[in-house]
Amino acid sequence: MSDTVYNEEYDDGFKAFFEEVKKNPQYDYKKIEKAYNLARDAHKNQRRRSGEPYIMHPVAVAKILFSFGMDNECIIGALLHDVVEDTEYNIDYIKREFGDEVALLVDGVTKLGQIPLSTREEVQAENIRKMFIAMNEDIRVIIIKLCDRLHNMRTAKFWPEYKQREKSLETLEIYAPIAHRLGIRPIKEELEDLAIYYLDPIAYKEIEKNLSMKKEQGEKFLKDITQQISDKITPVMDHVQITSRVKSVHGIFRKVYIKGKNFEQIFDIYAVRIIVDSMIDCYNALGIVHDMFQPIPGRFKDYISMPKPNMYQSLHTTVLSKSGIPFEIQIRTWEMHRTAEYGIAAHWKYKLGKGGKDRMDNQLEWVHRILEAGNETENAEELVQNIKGDLSVEEVYVFTPRGDVKSLPKGSTVIDFAYAIHSEVGNKMVGAKVNGKIVNLDYQVKTGEIVEILTSNQQGKGPSRDWLNIVKTGESRSKIRSWFKKEKREENIINGRNEVERELKRNFIRLDSEQYEKFLKRIAQRQHFEEIDDFYAAVGYGGIQITRLMPGIKDEYNRNWKPKETAPPKPVLNIEENTSSKNSNGVVVEGIDNCLIKMARCCSPVPGEPIIGFINRGTGLTVHRRDCVNVPADISLSSEPERWVKCHWDGNVEVEARSTIDVYAIDRDGVVLDITTKMANAHVKIHSINARPINEGNCLTTMTVSVNSKEHLESILKLLRKVDGVYHIERSGG
Repeated sequence: MSDTVYNEEYDDGFKAFFEEVKKNPQYDYKKIEKAYNLARDAHKNQRRRSGEPYIMHPVAVAKILFSFGMDNECIIGALLHDVVEDTEYNIDYIKREFGDEVALLVDGVTKLGQIPLSTREEVQAENIRKMFIAMNEDIRVIIIKLCDRLHNMRTAKFWPEYKQREKSLETLEIYAPIAHRLGIRPIKEELEDLAIYYLDPIAYKEIEKNLSMKKEQGEKFLKDITQQISDKITPVMDHVQITSRVKSVHGIFRKVYIKGKNFEQIFDIYAVRIIVDSMIDCYNALGIVHDMFQPIPGRFKDYISMPKPNMYQSLHTTVLSKSGIPFEIQIRTWEMHRTAEYGIAAHWKYKLGKGGKDRMDNQLEWVHRILEAGNETENAEELVQNIKGDLSVEEVYVFTPRGDVKSLPKGSTVIDFAYAIHSEVGNKMVGAKVNGKIVNLDYQVKTGEIVEILTSNQQGKGPSRDWLNIVKTGESRSKIRSWFKKEKREENIINGRNEVERELKRNFIRLDSEQYEKFLKRIAQRQHFEEIDDFYAAVGYGGIQITRLMPGIKDEYNRNWKPKETAPPKPVLNIEENTSSKNSNGVVVEGIDNCLIKMARCCSPVPGEPIIGFINRGTGLTVHRRDCVNVPADISLSSEPERWVKCHWDGNVEVEARSTIDVYAIDRDGVVLDITTKMANAHVKIHSINARPINEGNCLTTMTVSVNSKEHLESILKLLRKVDGVYHIERSGG
C-alpha cells in the first residue's frame, strides 16, 4: 500500500480490513485500495454527526459486506456509495475508473436518496418504489443499502430524537423485512433490535433486565442441554456442530408487547442448533432429540421438505427439558446453515453451482410481484401500506391441488391465494375449497392447507368491489382495481362522480357550475390526471380514496375559491403591557385581562403541554397545543399574527382537562371491554366512547377521558398500548 497515506489522528478501520482482503484471492485488492483512496480524498472535509471523519462510514459498510462474503464490485461500490451524492465526482468518472458494474451499484444506491417530493407519504412511496426497481436491476444495490442502514442504526445515538424514531420505524417496517426476505438473518435481527431500542427504550430495557436476571441460569441450562445432546448424537454422526443462543430482543418484544404474552410463556427464549452433514442425518437427529425430550404438540415445523421463499431450510421443534423448561431445537445441514445465515449473499460467498441462478431468480420473484402491484397503485400512502403488508415477516405456506407451494402474508384469504396463482384465476373466481370443503371467500388460509379455487368462464363475471375490504395483500388489491379500471370505466366514472360530489357537500364546499368545473380540473391535475373523468374513474374503481384527499381539497377551496366574507369589527380587548389573565382552566394569558378562555376542541390541550392562544372576534380566546395542526409553525408568517398570544399553564392550579384518544386495534371479541377495563382499573374517567370496525379486520375506538397533566395522559397511553391487539394510538385532531 505504498500510495495509501493514513491520518495518524484517527483509525478509520481500513488498514486492518485491507490486510484481511489481501489474504483472499477472490478480491482485486489494488482496485479496492484505489476506491478507498478516492473515497478518502472525496470525503476529506466531511464529518459525521458524531464528529468522526466521514470516511469511517463507507469503510464500515464495506467491512460488513466483506463479512458476508460479497464480491469485489460490491465492496468497491460500498466504499464509493456516497461519493457521487456528496462530492464533485460524477457517475461517469466512476464508470471510467471502476467499470460499468460498480457504476451501476453506486448509481443505484445514490438514486435512493434523491427524492424531492411534496409530502412525506410521497417521499416514502417513491423511495420504496425506487428501492424495488434497483433490486430488480441488481440485488446487490439493496444489500449495500441494508449494510448502509445497519451501520447508520449502530451510530444512531448521535441523531436527534425525532430522527431516531422516524428511521427506526422505517427500519422495522421496510429494511428488516427485506433482510428477512433475502434470508440475511444477522442483519435482520440486529436491525430489529436496534429499532426497538429507539422506538420503545423502556420495553427494551425491561426485556434486557429479564434476560440478564436469567443469564447465569440460562447459560448453565444451555451448557447442560448442549452436552446432553452432544453425548447422544456425536457417537453416531460425524462433523456435528451443536450451538446455543438466547432469542433476540425483538423476537421477545413481539410476543410480550404485541401478542400480549407473559415473559414466562415464551417457549423459544432458549434455542439449540444442530448442524449435520446430510438431510438423512437431520431426520435421524430429530428422532434422537424427540427420544431424549418431550416434544410440545403443534410446535414442529419441517422447513426442509417445505422451504421458505427466502430458501431457508431447517427442522424446528420445541421440547421440554427434564426440569420442565421449554426450548427450541433447529436441525439443518451445513449447506442449509450457510443459506440460513447469508441468504441471497450465499450466492457470492459460496458458489451455488448448477441451478444457482435459478434459485436466486425464484427467491426474487416477490420483488417482481411487489413492483407489478406498485405500478397499479396511484395513491402514495396506499403504496406504502401495501408494501409494508406484503413484506410482513409472518407468512403462511399453502398448497395447490397439484402440490405447488404458495407463500402469503399471515391473514391472507382464499382470494389472495387465487390472485397469487394468476390474475385470471382471481378474476374468474366464484368460490374455494380448503382440504376438500367449501369455505367462505373471507376464509384465512393456514400453513399446510390444500386450497382449490373454483372458477367460472361466464360472460360478465368478475371480482366484486367488496373483495377490496377482504383481501390482505397489496398485490390482490391492485389486480382487483386493475380489472375494474379496464372493464368498468363508465361505471367507475359515475360512481366516482357521485362519491366526489357527496364528499364536497359533506364538507360544505359550494360552487356554481362554471367554478365547480374549474375547481375539479385543478384537483384532478394535482393528482396527475389531465381529464376530470380520469380522476372520477380512479375514485370509482378505488385507485384514489377521496376522503384522504379532503384536507388538501378543503385547503385549496378556502384559499382560492371560497367567497370572501365581510369581516366584523375587531374586538376591543383590555390589553395592557404588564397584565395577565388567570382563568379557571388554569391558563395564564400574557398581556390580557378579563378575557373568556376556552380549550380548542381540535387538539384538547392538557396541563404541562406547550400552548398558545388565539383571539376570536367577539367570543374571547381559544387555547391550542403549540403543535396543533391549526397553529402555524411560524406565527409571524400567518395572515393575522397579532391575534396569536402567549400563554402558559398556572402551576399552582390543579386542572382537570379532557382529551380525545383514537385507539386502533385488531377487531377481535372483547377488545373494547379490555380497553375500558384498563381505564377502570387505573381510575380513569371516561366521558364518551365510540367503537366501530374499519378496513381489513381492524377497529377504531374513540374515547374522551379526564386527565390532569401531560404525564397522566402519557401513562394512560402506555396502559392502552398493553391491550392485546392495539397497534396504534393517537390524539384526535392534534
